[in-house]
Amino acid sequence: MGEQKLVCIMVNRLNKICSILLAGIFFSLPVTAEESNNEMFSEQNTVGDILRAPEFKGFAKKLLPWDDESRNNPEVKISEIGRLMPYHNNIVPTDILVSLNYLLAETRHGKQVFYEIYPEQDKRQKNTGIFFFRGKPEAPFAIICPGGGFSYVGSLHEGFPLALELSKQGYNAFVIKYRSGSPDWAMQDLATAISYIFAKAEGLQISTDNYSVWGGSAGARMAAYIGSYGVNAFGGDNLPRPAAVIMAYTGHGDFTSQQPPTFMVVGENDWIANPLAMKRRAESLTNAGIKTEFHQYPNLGHGFGLGTKTSAAGWLDKAVKFWENII
Repeated sequence: MGEQKLVCIMVNRLNKICSILLAGIFFSLPVTAEESNNEMFSEQNTVGDILRAPEFKGFAKKLLPWDDESRNNPEVKISEIGRLMPYHNNIVPTDILVSLNYLLAETRHGKQVFYEIYPEQDKRQKNTGIFFFRGKPEAPFAIICPGGGFSYVGSLHEGFPLALELSKQGYNAFVIKYRSGSPDWAMQDLATAISYIFAKAEGLQISTDNYSVWGGSAGARMAAYIGSYGVNAFGGDNLPRPAAVIMAYTGHGDFTSQQPPTFMVVGENDWIANPLAMKRRAESLTNAGIKTEFHQYPNLGHGFGLGTKTSAAGWLDKAVKFWENII
């Protein structure tokens, strides 16, 4: 009888241990956004979780880099999402998570975060649109053009994190998802987006005075072209040029006498955007009487986004001050 009692006690203890272990395994698994509307993304969530998030229904694919959906591998974890953006470096998953979770929270509070810029019947709308990070009502806006060599659009790394920082400082910020594959398409989309923002400014509760255009790599070329030639040159409305152009790591050298004040940053080890070429462009702008600010950061390559945990950390604050001094 004593032996049977001992066996029962041991079995009960084993059952409890198994229950605890199973519970631990269950709760350590990532909870997808589809499983719980109260959950936020973590580094263990995947691209597939982003695509399935009910909050992102109708525009989830436009959060991701590639127009070719097969390139946005749904199995890739957010912690490794840099694999989808080969032209970018110093990708910090935390920066991506914070901005994605901001968008989740905004939609859960009933706020619209994505806007179509083309009419519904326009086939171009499939891979385009703008994401809105709200600042103070009636504050100026910035529109950010992420890079990707016109092959993909790296909004996750050098679009959304920058826009969130600008919104924290009170500015309204838009990130454009433009069509990849052609600089001409990208410029048409940017001109259309700026025209849309101007047309909807009252409803968006933003000021169109002294707006700025930001871009990294291929996106910096887009920003510079708008500064040089204006929105209407690319099929948009006849609108004022931006008050400032903010350019990160691009070898773009073209400019005109009407170029707006320009802020430029690059890493000294950039193998795509030659730092010397950027410096020469900055000097040419200055010599032409155009207000210019140039920063080159040590031990840094191409596509560093916010520059978190690098020598470029804080560059966005410098760019904002440059813009504010013009305003």
